Amino acid sequence: MTASFDDPENLGERERIALETLCKRLGDDEFVLAERYTEWQVRAPTLESDLALANNAQDELGHARLWYDVLADVGLDERDLVYERDPADFRHSTLVERPFDEGAWDDAVLRSYLYDVAEDVRLEALEDSAHPKIVDRVGKIRSEEEYHLEHAQNWLERLADDEEGRDRLQETLDELFPHALTLFEPCAPPGGANASGDEPRAADVEDDIVEFGLRHATLEELGEEWLSIVVPFLESLDLVVPVDADDDLEVAVTEDLLPDERGRDGTHTDAWADLYDEFTHTYRELERSEPTTIMDKPQ
Repeated sequence: MTASFDDPENLGERERIALETLCKRLGDDEFVLAERYTEWQVRAPTLESDLALANNAQDELGHARLWYDVLADVGLDERDLVYERDPADFRHSTLVERPFDEGAWDDAVLRSYLYDVAEDVRLEALEDSAHPKIVDRVGKIRSEEEYHLEHAQNWLERLADDEEGRDRLQETLDELFPHALTLFEPCAPPGGANASGDEPRAADVEDDIVEFGLRHATLEELGEEWLSIVVPFLESLDLVVPVDADDDLEVAVTEDLLPDERGRDGTHTDAWADLYDEFTHTYRELERSEPTTIMDKPQ
């Protein structure tokens, strides 16, 4: 059943919750990753990479604003979604919130690769979305993400070129991969009971996202496609991917593979509170009631 999203003001409750859940998972990932990328300014190993990661951060922030702007039609603005939002209501994957160890360039590169492949996979599933604004945004975002992925792949090949570099990458992969799997976990829907007095279940909302045509693939399908890309590439670098997959690269994401905090369900690592305080500090310190923007609408 494909729903009509041409008139957002008249959406039914299930359609609104599905739209809000989808756009929050998209926007939150991009916004939080952008905040982490800014930590690498003037710290990357080369000037070229410094500029590349700074550009990536700018792109991701712009993408976050594009996804958040879709929710303006259902009464949510940037203030509600970022600066005055309860940190427990953010739905980003824990992959993007983890801090970087000082000088751990392999972490920045590998994290970028794992995320950017997932980003490309899910954007492909949004190309024919039932929501016209989502469709309008996919082409622009996907073209920019291609450069991010190319940058990460090139650096991974360089870092894996010797035994010492591969050893560092392997340690980082072992740490990051469980958190990368949370990219495909269902999101806890917006808080509050529905009209019947029941809390909507995450799995039901994810089913609605697909049923209403907002995204044309399930999370399981997205995860399988992601594995079919990242596993062969990482193994080509003589890295061991810390997940059991059969010859068809099918894997059951069981509880023991996932970290305790998953982000999507509202649980976060200890680092998230510090990062949230950091990017909302100026807003709170200056007692603002509206975020400062350069343009009225993201483009």
